[in-house]
Amino acid sequence: MITAVDTNVLLDVFGADATHGIRSAKALRGCLREGALVACEAVWAETAVAFPGEKPFLEAMRAIGVTFSPIEETAALRASASWRMYRSRGGKRERVVADFLIGAHALIQCERILTRDRGFYRDYFRELTIVDPAEHSG
Repeated sequence: MITAVDTNVLLDVFGADATHGIRSAKALRGCLREGALVACEAVWAETAVAFPGEKPFLEAMRAIGVTFSPIEETAALRASASWRMYRSRGGKRERVVADFLIGAHALIQCERILTRDRGFYRDYFRELTIVDPAEHSG
């Protein structure tokens, strides 16, 4: 089982978020027991910003078992199609293309996504299996 990890879950854990940190950490451990944890370029970059440099970031990702998984062409094209749908529905620039890349990567290259952003992914990636830390038994 390959689980794509969304930025919000990683930031919950690395930032020791008082509300979501423990649940997110338990869900990460549970998903790791069930298979591989991966993050695409967008998640990698968004999460790395929370660290003082590359070395501590890479060490932290290794420590929790998340590996880098680059976005394939088919996933990038699916992200583009979903972004167009979002904009055609009147979507503002609140959502950035990175959100669509994360969802398409999880859909095309993984088997599910671990995220707290259920609504967005259900709207634009209906076929994607979503694991919510609040609902995952870990």
